[in-house]
Amino acid sequence: MSWHDAASDPRRADQEGDGGVTAVTEQSALAGPLSTSVANLCRRLQPQVGPATAAGFAEVLRRLGAPLQVAVAGRIKSGKSTLVNALIGRRVAPTDIGECTRLVTRFQYGTVDRVEVVRTDGTTTVLPFDADGMIPASLGMDTDAVSHIEAYLTSAVLRDMTVIDTPGLGSLDAASVARTEGVLGTRREPDGGDVLDHTSRDAVAGAEAVLYVVTQSVRADDQQALAAFTAATASREAGPVNAIAVLNKADIIAPESVAGADGDVWRAAALLAEAQAATLKPKVADVLPVIGLLAESAESGGFTSADADALRALSELDDATLETILLSADIFTSWDCDVPSGTRTRLLDRLDLYGIQCGIHAIRSDPAVTAGDLRRRIRDASGLEAVRSRLNTVFAARADGIKAAAALASITALAHTAPDPAERAKVHDAIEVLLAKPEAHQLRVLEALTLVTSGAVELPDDLTEEVLRVGSNADVTAQLGMPDGDREQLTAHALERAGWWRSFASFGATPAQSRVAHVVHRAYFLIWQQLREK
Repeated sequence: MSWHDAASDPRRADQEGDGGVTAVTEQSALAGPLSTSVANLCRRLQPQVGPATAAGFAEVLRRLGAPLQVAVAGRIKSGKSTLVNALIGRRVAPTDIGECTRLVTRFQYGTVDRVEVVRTDGTTTVLPFDADGMIPASLGMDTDAVSHIEAYLTSAVLRDMTVIDTPGLGSLDAASVARTEGVLGTRREPDGGDVLDHTSRDAVAGAEAVLYVVTQSVRADDQQALAAFTAATASREAGPVNAIAVLNKADIIAPESVAGADGDVWRAAALLAEAQAATLKPKVADVLPVIGLLAESAESGGFTSADADALRALSELDDATLETILLSADIFTSWDCDVPSGTRTRLLDRLDLYGIQCGIHAIRSDPAVTAGDLRRRIRDASGLEAVRSRLNTVFAARADGIKAAAALASITALAHTAPDPAERAKVHDAIEVLLAKPEAHQLRVLEALTLVTSGAVELPDDLTEEVLRVGSNADVTAQLGMPDGDREQLTAHALERAGWWRSFASFGATPAQSRVAHVVHRAYFLIWQQLREK
Protein backbone atom coordinates (compact mmCIF):
# COMPACT_ATOMS: atom_id res chain seq x y z
CA MET A 1 0.00 0.00 0.00
CA SER A 2 1.34 3.46 -0.86
CA TRP A 3 1.56 6.28 1.66
CA HIS A 4 -1.26 8.02 -0.23
CA ASP A 5 -3.45 5.00 0.44
CA ALA A 6 -2.36 4.82 4.06
CA ALA A 7 -3.12 8.50 4.58
CA SER A 8 -6.78 7.90 3.81
CA ASP A 9 -7.11 4.54 5.57
CA PRO A 10 -7.55 4.78 9.37
CA ARG A 11 -6.81 1.07 9.69
CA ARG A 12 -3.17 1.83 8.87
CA ALA A 13 -2.64 3.94 12.00
CA ASP A 14 -2.03 2.86 15.58
CA GLN A 15 -3.96 4.32 18.48
CA GLU A 16 -2.89 7.49 20.31
CA GLY A 17 0.57 7.14 21.84
CA ASP A 18 1.98 8.61 25.03
CA GLY A 19 2.45 12.01 23.45
CA GLY A 20 -1.03 12.11 21.95
CA VAL A 21 0.38 11.76 18.41
CA THR A 22 -0.89 9.07 16.08
CA ALA A 23 1.93 6.74 15.16
CA VAL A 24 2.53 6.24 11.45
CA THR A 25 3.14 2.62 10.50
CA GLU A 26 3.97 3.31 6.84
CA GLN A 27 7.34 4.96 7.54
CA SER A 28 9.36 3.36 4.78
CA ALA A 29 8.06 5.79 2.15
CA LEU A 30 8.89 8.87 4.23
CA ALA A 31 12.22 10.66 4.01
CA GLY A 32 13.00 10.33 7.73
CA PRO A 33 11.91 11.05 11.29
CA LEU A 34 11.09 14.71 10.73
CA SER A 35 8.79 13.92 7.82
CA THR A 36 7.19 11.22 9.96
CA SER A 37 6.54 13.72 12.77
CA VAL A 38 4.93 16.18 10.38
CA ALA A 39 2.84 13.39 8.83
CA ASN A 40 1.66 12.38 12.30
CA LEU A 41 0.73 16.00 12.99
CA CYS A 42 -1.38 16.12 9.82
CA ARG A 43 -3.13 12.87 10.63
CA ARG A 44 -3.92 13.99 14.17
CA LEU A 45 -5.30 17.34 13.04
CA GLN A 46 -7.32 16.12 10.05
CA PRO A 47 -10.43 15.17 12.09
CA GLN A 48 -10.22 18.48 14.01
CA VAL A 49 -10.30 20.94 11.10
CA GLY A 50 -12.76 21.89 8.37
CA PRO A 51 -13.15 19.93 5.13
CA ALA A 52 -11.08 22.33 3.02
CA THR A 53 -8.12 22.32 5.42
CA ALA A 54 -8.42 18.55 5.87
CA ALA A 55 -8.24 18.10 2.08
CA GLY A 56 -5.10 20.22 2.05
CA PHE A 57 -3.60 18.07 4.80
CA ALA A 58 -4.31 14.97 2.71
CA GLU A 59 -2.30 16.49 -0.14
CA VAL A 60 0.54 17.37 2.26
CA LEU A 61 0.54 13.74 3.42
CA ARG A 62 0.72 12.53 -0.17
CA ARG A 63 3.65 14.83 -0.90
CA LEU A 64 5.48 13.78 2.26
CA GLY A 65 5.34 10.16 1.12
CA ALA A 66 6.53 10.98 -2.39
CA PRO A 67 10.16 11.43 -3.50
CA LEU A 68 11.70 14.89 -3.24
CA GLN A 69 10.24 17.18 -5.92
CA VAL A 70 13.09 18.96 -7.74
CA ALA A 71 12.22 21.48 -10.45
CA VAL A 72 14.73 22.25 -13.18
CA ALA A 73 14.05 25.88 -14.05
CA GLY A 74 15.64 28.76 -15.89
CA ARG A 75 15.28 31.07 -18.83
CA ILE A 76 14.15 29.90 -22.26
CA LYS A 77 16.90 28.16 -24.30
CA SER A 78 19.13 27.74 -21.24
CA GLY A 79 19.31 23.96 -21.81
CA LYS A 80 16.97 22.80 -19.04
CA SER A 81 15.50 19.80 -20.87
CA THR A 82 18.93 18.62 -22.00
CA LEU A 83 20.04 18.66 -18.36
CA VAL A 84 16.87 16.82 -17.31
CA ASN A 85 17.71 14.03 -19.77
CA ALA A 86 21.25 13.82 -18.40
CA LEU A 87 20.04 13.61 -14.80
CA ILE A 88 17.49 10.91 -15.61
CA GLY A 89 19.91 9.01 -17.86
CA ARG A 90 17.47 8.79 -20.77
CA ARG A 91 16.67 11.13 -23.62
CA VAL A 92 12.96 11.54 -22.93
CA ALA A 93 12.39 15.29 -22.54
CA PRO A 94 11.97 17.18 -25.84
CA THR A 95 14.68 19.78 -26.33
CA ASP A 96 13.28 21.49 -29.45
CA ILE A 97 10.61 24.15 -29.11
CA GLY A 98 7.22 22.46 -29.35
CA GLU A 99 4.00 21.71 -27.52
CA CYS A 100 5.61 19.81 -24.66
CA THR A 101 8.30 22.38 -23.95
CA ARG A 102 5.49 24.82 -23.13
CA LEU A 103 4.14 22.47 -20.45
CA VAL A 104 5.33 21.33 -17.04
CA THR A 105 6.43 17.69 -17.16
CA ARG A 106 6.97 15.63 -14.01
CA PHE A 107 9.30 12.66 -14.45
CA GLN A 108 8.73 10.09 -11.72
CA TYR A 109 9.39 6.43 -11.09
CA GLY A 110 6.98 3.86 -12.46
CA THR A 111 7.02 0.13 -13.11
CA VAL A 112 5.79 0.72 -16.68
CA ASP A 113 6.96 3.51 -18.98
CA ARG A 114 4.00 5.69 -19.91
CA VAL A 115 2.91 9.29 -20.42
CA GLU A 116 -0.20 10.73 -18.77
CA VAL A 117 -1.53 14.07 -20.03
CA VAL A 118 -3.44 15.72 -17.18
CA ARG A 119 -6.08 18.21 -18.26
CA THR A 120 -7.15 21.23 -16.26
CA ASP A 121 -10.47 19.50 -15.48
CA GLY A 122 -8.59 16.61 -13.83
CA THR A 123 -9.16 14.02 -16.58
CA THR A 124 -6.17 12.20 -18.04
CA THR A 125 -5.14 10.64 -21.33
CA VAL A 126 -2.48 7.94 -21.46
CA LEU A 127 -0.03 8.08 -24.36
CA PRO A 128 2.95 5.90 -25.29
CA PHE A 129 6.41 7.33 -25.70
CA ASP A 130 7.31 7.87 -29.35
CA ALA A 131 9.48 5.54 -31.42
CA ASP A 132 12.64 7.24 -30.12
CA GLY A 133 11.56 6.81 -26.50
CA MET A 134 10.66 10.48 -26.06
CA ILE A 135 7.49 12.27 -25.02
CA PRO A 136 5.44 12.72 -28.21
CA ALA A 137 6.04 16.02 -29.99
CA SER A 138 2.29 16.43 -30.47
CA LEU A 139 -0.24 15.55 -27.80
CA GLY A 140 -3.23 15.65 -30.13
CA MET A 141 -5.15 18.13 -27.97
CA ASP A 142 -5.35 21.82 -27.14
CA THR A 143 -2.44 22.61 -24.81
CA ASP A 144 -4.49 25.39 -23.17
CA ALA A 145 -6.66 22.62 -21.74
CA VAL A 146 -3.63 20.73 -20.37
CA SER A 147 -2.52 21.18 -16.77
CA HIS A 148 0.74 19.21 -16.99
CA ILE A 149 2.31 15.94 -18.11
CA GLU A 150 3.16 13.00 -15.84
CA ALA A 151 5.90 10.80 -17.30
CA TYR A 152 6.53 7.48 -15.54
CA LEU A 153 9.90 5.81 -16.14
CA THR A 154 11.66 2.70 -14.86
CA SER A 155 14.69 4.79 -13.88
CA ALA A 156 16.40 4.07 -10.56
CA VAL A 157 17.30 7.76 -10.25
CA LEU A 158 13.62 8.61 -9.94
CA ARG A 159 13.03 6.35 -6.94
CA ASP A 160 14.36 9.09 -4.66
CA MET A 161 13.75 12.23 -6.69
CA THR A 162 10.98 13.40 -8.99
CA VAL A 163 12.44 15.69 -11.66
CA ILE A 164 10.17 18.46 -12.94
CA ASP A 165 10.96 19.96 -16.34
CA THR A 166 9.56 23.48 -16.65
CA PRO A 167 8.91 25.89 -19.52
CA GLY A 168 11.42 28.69 -19.84
CA LEU A 169 11.04 31.86 -17.86
CA GLY A 170 11.34 34.93 -20.05
CA SER A 171 9.33 33.29 -22.82
CA LEU A 172 6.95 35.39 -24.88
CA ASP A 173 4.36 32.68 -24.19
CA ALA A 174 2.65 34.02 -21.04
CA ALA A 175 0.88 30.71 -20.37
CA SER A 176 4.21 28.83 -20.32
CA VAL A 177 5.72 31.32 -17.89
CA ALA A 178 2.67 31.05 -15.64
CA ARG A 179 3.03 27.26 -15.55
CA THR A 180 6.66 27.54 -14.46
CA GLU A 181 5.83 30.16 -11.85
CA GLY A 182 3.14 27.84 -10.53
CA VAL A 183 5.65 25.02 -10.04
CA LEU A 184 8.16 27.34 -8.37
CA GLY A 185 5.45 28.81 -6.18
CA THR A 186 6.18 32.32 -7.50
CA ARG A 187 3.00 33.03 -9.43
CA ARG A 188 1.14 36.17 -8.37
CA GLU A 189 -2.32 37.53 -9.00
CA PRO A 190 -2.55 40.72 -11.11
CA ASP A 191 -3.14 42.72 -7.92
CA GLY A 192 0.14 41.41 -6.50
CA GLY A 193 -1.40 38.88 -4.14
CA ASP A 194 -0.43 35.24 -3.90
CA VAL A 195 -2.36 32.65 -5.90
CA LEU A 196 -3.95 30.57 -3.11
CA ASP A 197 -7.54 29.36 -3.13
CA HIS A 198 -9.37 28.41 0.04
CA THR A 199 -8.78 24.69 -0.48
CA SER A 200 -5.07 25.61 -0.57
CA ARG A 201 -4.12 23.19 -3.31
CA ASP A 202 -1.71 25.79 -4.62
CA ALA A 203 -0.08 25.93 -1.21
CA VAL A 204 1.16 22.38 -1.63
CA ALA A 205 1.64 22.22 -5.41
CA GLY A 206 5.05 23.88 -5.70
CA ALA A 207 8.41 22.19 -5.99
CA GLU A 208 10.36 21.50 -2.80
CA ALA A 209 13.75 22.23 -4.33
CA VAL A 210 15.03 23.80 -7.52
CA LEU A 211 17.99 23.29 -9.82
CA TYR A 212 18.23 26.64 -11.55
CA VAL A 213 19.94 26.80 -14.94
CA VAL A 214 21.77 29.97 -15.95
CA THR A 215 24.03 30.77 -18.87
CA GLN A 216 26.84 33.29 -19.11
CA SER A 217 24.92 36.25 -17.67
CA VAL A 218 22.74 36.31 -14.57
CA ARG A 219 19.83 38.63 -15.22
CA ALA A 220 17.63 40.48 -12.77
CA ASP A 221 14.67 38.17 -13.42
CA ASP A 222 16.86 35.14 -12.57
CA GLN A 223 17.51 36.64 -9.15
CA GLN A 224 13.86 37.61 -8.72
CA ALA A 225 12.68 34.09 -9.57
CA LEU A 226 15.09 32.52 -7.08
CA ALA A 227 14.20 35.01 -4.36
CA ALA A 228 10.49 34.38 -4.91
CA PHE A 229 11.04 30.61 -4.81
CA THR A 230 12.88 30.90 -1.48
CA ALA A 231 10.06 33.00 -0.07
CA ALA A 232 7.35 30.68 -1.44
CA THR A 233 8.88 27.60 0.19
CA ALA A 234 9.63 29.35 3.46
CA SER A 235 7.51 30.04 6.51
CA ARG A 236 8.15 31.42 9.95
CA GLU A 237 8.68 27.88 11.17
CA ALA A 238 11.03 26.58 8.49
CA GLY A 239 12.39 27.10 5.00
CA PRO A 240 15.54 25.45 3.70
CA VAL A 241 18.24 26.62 1.39
CA ASN A 242 16.79 24.37 -1.29
CA ALA A 243 18.23 25.77 -4.51
CA ILE A 244 21.45 25.27 -6.41
CA ALA A 245 22.34 26.72 -9.80
CA VAL A 246 24.31 25.40 -12.74
CA LEU A 247 26.16 27.43 -15.32
CA ASN A 248 25.16 25.51 -18.44
CA LYS A 249 26.83 25.56 -21.86
CA ALA A 250 30.17 26.15 -20.17
CA ASP A 251 31.95 25.13 -23.37
CA ILE A 252 30.86 28.25 -25.27
CA ILE A 253 32.50 30.64 -22.81
CA ALA A 254 35.37 32.52 -24.46
CA PRO A 255 38.33 31.99 -22.11
CA GLU A 256 39.94 35.25 -23.18
CA SER A 257 36.92 37.09 -21.75
CA VAL A 258 37.56 35.81 -18.21
CA ALA A 259 40.53 37.15 -16.27
CA GLY A 260 42.78 34.42 -14.91
CA ALA A 261 41.48 31.68 -17.23
CA ASP A 262 44.83 31.42 -19.04
CA GLY A 263 43.09 30.34 -22.24
CA ASP A 264 41.41 27.31 -20.63
CA VAL A 265 37.69 26.95 -21.29
CA TRP A 266 36.87 24.93 -18.18
CA ARG A 267 38.95 27.22 -15.96
CA ALA A 268 37.04 30.18 -17.41
CA ALA A 269 33.74 28.45 -16.67
CA ALA A 270 34.77 27.69 -13.09
CA LEU A 271 35.80 31.31 -12.49
CA LEU A 272 32.58 32.61 -14.03
CA ALA A 273 30.56 30.19 -11.88
CA GLU A 274 32.34 31.51 -8.78
CA ALA A 275 31.43 35.06 -9.77
CA GLN A 276 27.82 34.06 -10.36
CA ALA A 277 27.72 32.28 -7.01
CA ALA A 278 28.77 35.53 -5.35
CA THR A 279 25.95 37.30 -7.21
CA LEU A 280 23.26 34.70 -6.48
CA LYS A 281 24.19 33.74 -2.92
CA PRO A 282 22.55 33.34 -0.53
CA LYS A 283 19.62 32.52 -2.82
CA VAL A 284 21.45 29.38 -4.01
CA ALA A 285 23.81 27.05 -2.19
CA ASP A 286 26.25 26.93 -5.10
CA VAL A 287 26.77 27.52 -8.83
CA LEU A 288 28.46 24.72 -10.77
CA PRO A 289 29.64 24.74 -14.40
CA VAL A 290 28.22 22.01 -16.63
CA ILE A 291 27.98 21.13 -20.32
CA GLY A 292 24.48 19.71 -20.59
CA LEU A 293 24.88 18.44 -24.16
CA LEU A 294 27.92 16.31 -23.29
CA ALA A 295 26.22 15.05 -20.15
CA GLU A 296 23.07 14.08 -22.07
CA SER A 297 24.99 12.29 -24.84
CA ALA A 298 27.17 10.37 -22.40
CA GLU A 299 24.38 9.37 -19.99
CA SER A 300 21.42 8.74 -22.27
CA GLY A 301 23.06 6.49 -24.86
CA GLY A 302 23.39 9.23 -27.45
CA PHE A 303 27.12 8.59 -27.77
CA THR A 304 27.64 5.25 -29.54
CA SER A 305 30.52 3.07 -30.63
CA ALA A 306 30.03 4.48 -34.15
CA ASP A 307 30.65 7.95 -32.72
CA ALA A 308 33.79 6.66 -31.01
CA ASP A 309 34.98 5.30 -34.37
CA ALA A 310 34.26 8.68 -35.99
CA LEU A 311 36.33 10.46 -33.33
CA ARG A 312 39.13 7.98 -33.91
CA ALA A 313 39.04 8.74 -37.64
CA LEU A 314 39.19 12.47 -36.91
CA SER A 315 42.15 11.95 -34.59
CA GLU A 316 44.07 10.43 -37.49
CA LEU A 317 43.76 13.57 -39.63
CA ASP A 318 46.87 15.69 -40.02
CA ASP A 319 47.23 18.54 -37.53
CA ALA A 320 46.70 21.32 -40.09
CA THR A 321 43.40 19.86 -41.34
CA LEU A 322 42.21 19.15 -37.82
CA GLU A 323 43.04 22.64 -36.62
CA THR A 324 41.17 24.13 -39.57
CA ILE A 325 37.94 22.16 -39.23
CA LEU A 326 37.75 22.82 -35.50
CA LEU A 327 37.69 26.59 -36.04
CA SER A 328 33.88 26.73 -36.30
CA ALA A 329 30.82 24.53 -36.64
CA ASP A 330 30.26 25.57 -40.25
CA ILE A 331 33.82 24.72 -41.28
CA PHE A 332 33.71 21.48 -39.32
CA THR A 333 30.77 20.12 -41.31
CA SER A 334 31.62 21.59 -44.74
CA TRP A 335 35.41 21.22 -45.06
CA ASP A 336 36.60 18.52 -47.39
CA CYS A 337 38.34 15.71 -45.49
CA ASP A 338 38.37 11.90 -45.17
CA VAL A 339 35.58 11.78 -42.56
CA PRO A 340 32.12 12.05 -44.23
CA SER A 341 30.24 15.31 -43.67
CA GLY A 342 27.15 13.45 -42.36
CA THR A 343 29.27 11.70 -39.73
CA ARG A 344 30.73 15.02 -38.62
CA THR A 345 27.26 16.58 -38.44
CA ARG A 346 26.10 13.79 -36.14
CA LEU A 347 29.15 14.27 -33.91
CA LEU A 348 28.50 17.99 -33.76
CA ASP A 349 24.90 17.37 -32.70
CA ARG A 350 26.05 15.00 -29.95
CA LEU A 351 29.19 16.73 -28.63
CA ASP A 352 29.63 20.17 -30.18
CA LEU A 353 33.16 21.31 -30.95
CA TYR A 354 34.40 21.24 -27.36
CA GLY A 355 33.32 17.64 -26.82
CA ILE A 356 34.83 16.61 -30.14
CA GLN A 357 38.13 18.19 -29.13
CA CYS A 358 38.00 16.37 -25.76
CA GLY A 359 37.38 13.06 -27.51
CA ILE A 360 40.20 13.55 -30.01
CA HIS A 361 42.59 14.55 -27.22
CA ALA A 362 41.64 11.43 -25.23
CA ILE A 363 42.27 9.17 -28.23
CA ARG A 364 45.59 10.77 -29.11
CA SER A 365 46.68 10.52 -25.46
CA ASP A 366 45.60 6.87 -25.25
CA PRO A 367 45.16 5.22 -28.68
CA ALA A 368 43.88 2.02 -27.01
CA VAL A 369 40.98 3.76 -25.27
CA THR A 370 37.71 1.85 -25.70
CA ALA A 371 34.36 3.32 -26.69
CA GLY A 372 33.09 2.80 -23.13
CA ASP A 373 36.08 4.58 -21.61
CA LEU A 374 35.68 7.37 -24.13
CA ARG A 375 32.05 7.82 -23.14
CA ARG A 376 33.07 8.01 -19.48
CA ARG A 377 35.74 10.61 -20.25
CA ILE A 378 33.20 12.69 -22.12
CA ARG A 379 30.84 12.44 -19.16
CA ASP A 380 33.67 13.51 -16.85
CA ALA A 381 34.37 16.49 -19.12
CA SER A 382 30.72 17.57 -18.83
CA GLY A 383 30.83 18.38 -15.10
CA LEU A 384 27.73 16.25 -14.48
CA GLU A 385 29.25 14.25 -11.62
CA ALA A 386 29.93 17.42 -9.62
CA VAL A 387 26.30 18.47 -10.12
CA ARG A 388 25.04 15.05 -8.99
CA SER A 389 27.31 15.13 -5.96
CA ARG A 390 25.99 18.55 -4.97
CA LEU A 391 22.42 17.38 -5.54
CA ASN A 392 23.09 14.54 -3.11
CA THR A 393 24.62 16.93 -0.59
CA VAL A 394 22.04 19.70 -0.75
CA PHE A 395 18.92 17.75 -1.68
CA ALA A 396 19.07 13.99 -1.22
CA ALA A 397 20.99 13.92 2.07
CA ARG A 398 18.74 16.64 3.47
CA ALA A 399 15.48 15.44 1.92
CA ASP A 400 13.93 14.77 5.32
CA GLY A 401 14.47 18.34 6.49
CA ILE A 402 13.57 19.90 3.13
CA LYS A 403 10.34 17.92 2.83
CA ALA A 404 9.38 18.48 6.47
CA ALA A 405 10.07 22.21 6.18
CA ALA A 406 8.12 22.51 2.92
CA ALA A 407 5.25 20.57 4.49
CA LEU A 408 5.20 22.87 7.52
CA ALA A 409 5.17 25.88 5.19
CA SER A 410 2.17 24.36 3.41
CA ILE A 411 0.44 23.56 6.69
CA THR A 412 0.94 27.15 7.82
CA ALA A 413 -0.53 28.41 4.53
CA LEU A 414 -3.48 26.04 4.94
CA ALA A 415 -4.15 27.32 8.45
CA HIS A 416 -3.84 30.91 7.27
CA THR A 417 -6.72 30.44 4.83
CA ALA A 418 -8.96 28.68 7.36
CA PRO A 419 -11.98 30.87 8.21
CA ASP A 420 -12.15 29.69 11.85
CA PRO A 421 -9.68 31.48 14.20
CA ALA A 422 -9.80 28.54 16.60
CA GLU A 423 -8.76 26.23 13.80
CA ARG A 424 -5.84 28.50 12.90
CA ALA A 425 -4.72 28.59 16.53
CA LYS A 426 -4.99 24.82 16.86
CA VAL A 427 -2.68 24.26 13.87
CA HIS A 428 -0.24 26.92 15.06
CA ASP A 429 -0.05 25.38 18.55
CA ALA A 430 0.52 21.91 17.11
CA ILE A 431 3.44 23.19 15.04
CA GLU A 432 4.95 24.90 18.09
CA VAL A 433 4.78 21.62 20.05
CA LEU A 434 6.50 19.77 17.21
CA LEU A 435 9.26 22.37 16.95
CA ALA A 436 9.93 22.18 20.69
CA LYS A 437 11.16 18.60 20.32
CA PRO A 438 14.98 18.15 20.26
CA GLU A 439 14.89 16.16 17.02
CA ALA A 440 13.25 19.14 15.32
CA HIS A 441 16.35 21.32 15.68
CA GLN A 442 17.16 20.68 12.03
CA LEU A 443 14.04 22.69 11.22
CA ARG A 444 15.29 25.52 13.41
CA VAL A 445 18.51 25.49 11.40
CA LEU A 446 16.51 25.65 8.19
CA GLU A 447 14.49 28.52 9.63
CA ALA A 448 17.72 30.37 10.41
CA LEU A 449 18.90 29.75 6.87
CA THR A 450 15.69 31.23 5.51
CA LEU A 451 15.99 34.32 7.70
CA VAL A 452 19.52 34.88 6.45
CA THR A 453 18.95 34.02 2.78
CA SER A 454 15.81 36.13 2.55
CA GLY A 455 17.60 39.15 4.01
CA ALA A 456 15.27 39.26 7.02
CA VAL A 457 18.34 39.00 9.27
CA GLU A 458 21.52 40.71 8.16
CA LEU A 459 24.90 39.36 9.25
CA PRO A 460 28.47 40.19 8.25
CA ASP A 461 29.58 38.29 5.16
CA ASP A 462 31.81 35.88 7.06
CA LEU A 463 29.04 34.94 9.49
CA THR A 464 26.51 34.59 6.67
CA GLU A 465 28.89 32.20 4.92
CA GLU A 466 29.29 30.21 8.15
CA VAL A 467 25.53 29.90 8.64
CA LEU A 468 25.17 28.71 5.05
CA ARG A 469 27.97 26.19 5.49
CA VAL A 470 26.56 24.73 8.71
CA GLY A 471 23.02 24.54 7.40
CA SER A 472 23.55 23.55 3.77
CA ASN A 473 25.72 20.47 4.27
CA ALA A 474 25.05 17.05 5.71
CA ASP A 475 28.69 16.02 6.18
CA VAL A 476 30.29 17.18 9.45
CA THR A 477 33.64 18.07 7.86
CA ALA A 478 31.83 20.26 5.32
CA GLN A 479 29.69 21.84 8.03
CA LEU A 480 32.82 22.77 9.97
CA GLY A 481 34.76 23.85 6.89
CA MET A 482 37.56 21.38 7.73
CA PRO A 483 37.61 18.71 5.00
CA ASP A 484 40.97 17.31 6.18
CA GLY A 485 40.43 17.63 9.91
CA ASP A 486 40.74 14.61 12.22
CA ARG A 487 38.16 13.88 14.90
CA GLU A 488 40.09 15.66 17.64
CA GLN A 489 40.46 18.82 15.55
CA LEU A 490 36.81 18.72 14.46
CA THR A 491 35.61 18.21 18.04
CA ALA A 492 37.67 21.12 19.35
CA HIS A 493 36.56 23.41 16.54
CA ALA A 494 32.86 22.55 17.00
CA LEU A 495 33.08 23.36 20.71
CA GLU A 496 34.98 26.60 20.08
CA ARG A 497 32.42 27.80 17.52
CA ALA A 498 29.52 26.79 19.76
CA GLY A 499 30.99 28.99 22.49
CA TRP A 500 31.62 31.87 20.09
CA TRP A 501 28.05 31.90 18.75
CA ARG A 502 26.64 31.70 22.28
CA SER A 503 28.69 34.74 23.30
CA PHE A 504 27.66 36.59 20.15
CA ALA A 505 24.00 35.83 20.85
CA SER A 506 24.30 37.20 24.38
CA PHE A 507 26.55 40.22 23.94
CA GLY A 508 27.12 41.32 20.35
CA ALA A 509 23.97 40.61 18.38
CA THR A 510 20.78 42.48 17.67
CA PRO A 511 17.60 40.68 18.81
CA ALA A 512 17.06 39.30 15.28
CA GLN A 513 20.70 38.21 14.98
CA SER A 514 20.52 36.66 18.45
CA ARG A 515 17.69 34.40 17.31
CA VAL A 516 19.86 33.03 14.51
CA ALA A 517 22.95 32.88 16.71
CA HIS A 518 21.25 30.70 19.33
CA VAL A 519 20.25 28.24 16.58
CA VAL A 520 23.78 28.09 15.19
CA HIS A 521 25.20 27.65 18.70
CA ARG A 522 22.89 24.68 19.25
CA ALA A 523 23.84 23.19 15.87
CA TYR A 524 27.54 23.32 16.74
CA PHE A 525 26.84 21.85 20.18
CA LEU A 526 24.98 18.92 18.62
CA ILE A 527 27.87 18.38 16.17
CA TRP A 528 30.27 18.38 19.16
CA GLN A 529 28.11 15.79 20.92
CA GLN A 530 27.98 13.65 17.78
CA LEU A 531 31.77 13.71 17.40
CA ARG A 532 32.35 12.83 21.06
CA GLU A 533 30.07 9.80 20.80
CA LYS A 534 31.95 8.30 17.85
